[in-house]
Parts: sequence; C-alpha cells; structure tokens
Amino acid sequence: MKLKDIEAFSPSAWAYIGDAYYELAMRLFSLQEGPRRMSQMHEETAHFVRASFQAKGEHALEAMLSTEEQDIYRRGRNQKSGQVPKSASVTEYRRSTGLESLIGYLYLTGREDRALELLVVMRGLKEA
Repeated sequence: MKLKDIEAFSPSAWAYIGDAYYELAMRLFSLQEGPRRMSQMHEETAHFVRASFQAKGEHALEAMLSTEEQDIYRRGRNQKSGQVPKSASVTEYRRSTGLESLIGYLYLTGREDRALELLVVMRGLKEA
C-alpha cells in the first residue's frame, strides 16, 4: 500500500488495524511465556488490552516517540469517536485510541519493528 493511500485513511482506520495488531501481539507475548491455562492467558491479555491500561501505558511511551509519531498519536486521540465503553473514561478511551492509531499507522507503513518495539515496552509495564 502506498503512503499517500495510508495517509488518506482516517485515524479511526489506523486504530482499527492498530487494535487488532496490539491484541495479537499481547496474545503472542502471553503464549511465549510458556504453557499455562487458557483462562490465565486470557485474563492476562485482557489486562493489557483494556483502554485504561493502554492510556496509562501510553504515558510511559511519550519520551520514546518521534515528532511524527506524536503527531499520529494526537490525530488518533483527537479523532471524534462513537460510544465510549463503560469500562473506560472518555480520556482513557481517547488516549487508547491514539495509541492504537499510532500502532496501526506504523504497521501499515511497514514499520512493524517500531510498533513491536513500543508494544514490548507496554508489555513490560505489568501495572501501568
């Protein structure tokens, strides 16, 4: 996909892909930690994909982000969104959407290694 085509997508579209990539990465991280009950892996993954965790974890990433990445994050965070889930505040939801937009944008532009680098940091924040 060409960069101009990717940039034509809305930040919501980037977040759509970022959400999927983020959850897949967290599931794979959980699997790599060795054999465990599926319910335990599910609970652990659910913790990492919550909007509240993503919003707090994004704060830890701020110093790592380039100017371009900060701009992509801001565009995603400020995107008008639909209904906010009951489990998150509006602020948490917007911040998590910003993070998912950034992850999706990085993935779509072929910078999967950078997206993964950020997700490894997120995974290390057991209790953000």
